[in-house]
Amino acid sequence: MAGEGAKINTLYIINIKPIFVDNIQQIVMNRKKQVVFPKYQKILEQVGENIKLARKRRKLTTLQVAERAGIDRTTLYHIEKGNSSVSMAAYFNTLRVLGLQDDFLKLAADDDYGRKLQDLNLIGNK
Repeated sequence: MAGEGAKINTLYIINIKPIFVDNIQQIVMNRKKQVVFPKYQKILEQVGENIKLARKRRKLTTLQVAERAGIDRTTLYHIEKGNSSVSMAAYFNTLRVLGLQDDFLKLAADDDYGRKLQDLNLIGNK
């Protein structure tokens, strides 16, 4: 009986593996690389530097922050370099570990341009 169960599990893994690999390849192939112009890349690099300084002020190692954020240490390295290919979730979790998660709420909070457009539209509808 135990031998039959092992054969079923082996067959199951063999049958599921090609489907899993195909899905991974499809997901990777569908991802588009985001282009960030050099002057805006500098902003991302400054964010990365700010995160690195916050980590160092707290005397946390890259390994400690990465483990607590649930990311790989190389991902944290990319975050601290301002790499644009890292997900926002990874940036958020890193900020969360540092106690800076509320900084995410500051993104796009002061929309001066949008408010001016809205005001122009309200003036034009009189």
